[in-house]
Amino acid sequence: MQAILLQEVDGLGAPGTVVNVARGYMRNYLLPRGLAEEATPARIAEVRRREEQRVAAEVRASEQARELASLLGRTILTLKAKAGHDGRLFGSITAADVSNAIFEARGVRVDRREISVDPPIRNVGTYTVPVNLGPGGVTEVKTIVSPLLDD
Repeated sequence: MQAILLQEVDGLGAPGTVVNVARGYMRNYLLPRGLAEEATPARIAEVRRREEQRVAAEVRASEQARELASLLGRTILTLKAKAGHDGRLFGSITAADVSNAIFEARGVRVDRREISVDPPIRNVGTYTVPVNLGPGGVTEVKTIVSPLLDD
């Protein structure tokens, strides 16, 4: 008999997989534990439709991540911070600062947790800051830190 797995089952497969199992195994093990349901033609079609939608969503997300990587790769951020005469900042540039600068420059929100400023930027200069884009990989944003001039 055919069954649709609702959860991961060792030796059978992942959730959403249509598998052939013995009636007794289905009746005595899979059904009572909520691991599978009986496969009807309508339910099989629904599972296949959801899988197609999931694959399409992954493709869209991957394409958006590639576009964002291309956009951020061309971006040069300029951050101004208070600094001493020796070029040392009176604080540091953090991932949140870089995230806000990306939003101001490109209008794109990047979560600060996806930006790696390690160790924190504490001096005036030019830096490359890696940004994790998930399935699209990692891109680097050129960041220029300049001293804030007092008027």
